[in-house]
Amino acid sequence: MPPASAPGRPTGTATVVRTLATGIDVPWGLARLPDGTVLVSARDSFRIYRLDVAAARLDRVGTVPGVVSNVAQQGEAGLLGIAVSPAFTRDHLVYTYYSTADDNRIAAIPWDSSAPAGRQLGTPRVLVTGIPHNVHHDGGRLAFGPDGYLYATTGEAQQPALAQDTGSLGGKILRMTTAGRPAPGNPFGTLVWSYGHRNVQGIAWDAAGRLWASEFGDHSEDELNLIRPGRNYGWPQTEGRTSRAGVTGPVAEWGPPEDSPSGIAIARGSVWMAALRGQRLWRIPLDGAGTAATPQDFLVGRYGRLRSVLTVGPDTLLVTTSNRDGRQSPGVGDDRILLVRVT
Repeated sequence: MPPASAPGRPTGTATVVRTLATGIDVPWGLARLPDGTVLVSARDSFRIYRLDVAAARLDRVGTVPGVVSNVAQQGEAGLLGIAVSPAFTRDHLVYTYYSTADDNRIAAIPWDSSAPAGRQLGTPRVLVTGIPHNVHHDGGRLAFGPDGYLYATTGEAQQPALAQDTGSLGGKILRMTTAGRPAPGNPFGTLVWSYGHRNVQGIAWDAAGRLWASEFGDHSEDELNLIRPGRNYGWPQTEGRTSRAGVTGPVAEWGPPEDSPSGIAIARGSVWMAALRGQRLWRIPLDGAGTAATPQDFLVGRYGRLRSVLTVGPDTLLVTTSNRDGRQSPGVGDDRILLVRVT
């Protein structure tokens, strides 16, 4: 049994403290460096930035080569997730998930802080290729778990049958070593950790080490899932809560108009989930493996589409907008990174 963690309060608050950065071309991934600054991946410009939260300063550190975006088709490919090596102070490696013309890939990129501004990224070393790719459903979230292994979320590339095929990398959550090989203990002896996913967009671990994931539904229900190794999460046979044998249903669900979830983070015992179509920030208080109370929504319609969330303090989040992603007309200053205080 996992260790206990304090449940989230039934109700809370979310307040935007300030805007930290503006004018970014779809900020997609967020990852903290050991010094507290944050790396930001920009989906359609293929750039990686470094954000000094305290100074509200954004600097470009480099561009990832070989990335292909399909924003002109209102697509979802490009430079997506980013993660920082747990041993960064020794190996100076940054990990990225990105799209090419034919597939999605995961690569490790050396970081040289002494190099001139804008040229601090070295040559990527590709670890995983052949992740299914399409205009939509490319997955892309990347994060190191508390076990030290790298997790990646993939979409089924608009081919629903791939989600149920444990021999495919599409429609999965993957778990791997820093060399891109299957991590010890993976349920199928491959990179696959869980399957039956349509398009997982956010992952985060709670204080007890449980893995939570947000997932795009189709026309019925979006999901917040508690992920366990080897489990089948149902797509395309099921969507939302289900009693189907052999399928693990979600802990919480929403209709796509109020959600269309993207990134998630955990703070104050709650999952904080960005909503794209829903244009809001959801607070889902947790109590062990379930919810403690009805989810609350904040910032509804104030900043447009919200894409990514990162915990940067006990009660502080970064939240990015996604108004330049081809789905609507951006406003002045889009896209931006917001500093949000939560309870």
